[in-house]
Amino acid sequence: MRLSITLTALFLFGAALSLAQPPNPAVTAQAIGQANLRAADSVDSPLIGEIRAGASYPVLGRSQFYPWLLLGEPGANTPKGWVYEALVTVSGNIQTLPFSDLTLTASTPTAPPVPDDVPSSLAVTGETTGEVNIRYGPGIEYPRLGVAFAGERYEITGYHTQRPWVRIRFADSPNQQAWIARSLLNISGRLNSAPAIAQLPTNLPALTATPSVISASGLAGQAAVALSPAFEALGNDLWHLTLEHGFDPATSRFGALFVMDLQSGEALAFGDDFAFSGTSINKIAILAALYQTLQEPPARETAVDIANTMICSENAATNRLLSHIGGDPYSGAEAVTELYQQLGLTRSFLAAPFTTAGTPEPPPRPIVFPQTSADQTRANPDAANQMTVADVGALLAHVHQCAYHESGALTDVFGGAIQPRECRQMLHVMSSNTVDALLKAGVPADLRVAHKHGWIPDTHGNAALFFTPGGDYVIVMMLFQPTWLNFQQSLPLIAEVSRRVYNHFNPDRPQTAIRDGFIPEADSCNYRGDPLVADLMQSSWPE
Repeated sequence: MRLSITLTALFLFGAALSLAQPPNPAVTAQAIGQANLRAADSVDSPLIGEIRAGASYPVLGRSQFYPWLLLGEPGANTPKGWVYEALVTVSGNIQTLPFSDLTLTASTPTAPPVPDDVPSSLAVTGETTGEVNIRYGPGIEYPRLGVAFAGERYEITGYHTQRPWVRIRFADSPNQQAWIARSLLNISGRLNSAPAIAQLPTNLPALTATPSVISASGLAGQAAVALSPAFEALGNDLWHLTLEHGFDPATSRFGALFVMDLQSGEALAFGDDFAFSGTSINKIAILAALYQTLQEPPARETAVDIANTMICSENAATNRLLSHIGGDPYSGAEAVTELYQQLGLTRSFLAAPFTTAGTPEPPPRPIVFPQTSADQTRANPDAANQMTVADVGALLAHVHQCAYHESGALTDVFGGAIQPRECRQMLHVMSSNTVDALLKAGVPADLRVAHKHGWIPDTHGNAALFFTPGGDYVIVMMLFQPTWLNFQQSLPLIAEVSRRVYNHFNPDRPQTAIRDGFIPEADSCNYRGDPLVADLMQSSWPE
């Protein structure tokens, strides 16, 4: 509908132009994407329409004091609305334009014209240009109904006349409709052929509550212990904390968590269906597989490699351990996968040795990359090195059970090949880890924590066994963000999760805040000659 303009406004418009030069028809403007039109030269004035790229408008005047331009209707040169100058591309010299203080009034805002080169079509669709939120209404204040990823296409069922949003058909919405910001779509078809919508949604229907993602977990072959109300509440608190930090499984940036009470056997998890790159955390399984093969305490060189693997994350030392396990590093990797399988932990594996400087030796046979029941795509996991938080958490629980109860899967499944003494030595070397960040930064500095860290550009994680006055427990947490994950975003969240779990187990001596922690320089890490090596070579180890 054409804008209605009061007679007073027309008089003022004519008066303003008569004080300067007549309009210059050679000056035109075109929106850079999309731009709002307002009744006067201020963002506080009423919104009366909008324009989009592809259509040119004559510029009739300019504000004397502000960077605003008065646009006219194409062909008619009647006033259409004011636009902020930075939102348009101007052809011609705006200095030749007269000043104006015109104020327009409007009834229904005009719909944006469609560029001539947009084909007419009854079917109007939009393809997402990136990861975008799908909302119940045309604005970020409306609840999110879902997330679309780049390249997804939706049928457009309408456009809003006052906001740069389009309505789409969306099956997961209570009314089968949803909204996406127009700037986030590549639109095919004639948008103006879709219904124009002026009103804003009100009286929102009750949206289905997001179901709890916390699941009771447990050790393979054993029934999961029912979660107590307090432990389940802890899990829900940690879930919402993770969401608050922007790690949401509905998006491409998400996390996973496993927590187990080693006294009651209760375990909770979320995100345990996602396979992550095993990073250096899978070296816990390498250590277990090594002790499975050792008939006596490790020799000095092997003990040095154990320390450098578990504390320094040195890949060359790790591959020497794999060769010790299997005769060559590839066979050693297969043995680590076999250990996982025998323990019933079927979603984690190692199919090849770790990358080291120089050209790696060719594998003695083709590498088989296992396919598991986990989601092996969302977190872009390494094809040869994968883990889930529940599998690694269960492995740590098995090591604890072996070390301090002299029972459990590590002693039963392997027929005594792994002794309680060896399990205690595994925990001893992991307790010597000098990385004081991640999960360890959430507990007192002097608390014993047996842990293994691991990170690559897009994935950060930590797996730890805590020995606290209020009880022992396991935490494994992994965070993923495509391409690059900033430590300033991952470290505080992982530490805060740890702090809240610690306080759950130790309410009478709570940790009031996370510590800064630190990560030592990798170049300074070498355990040759360290007393820890002598510890690992002992034939006995205290309780």
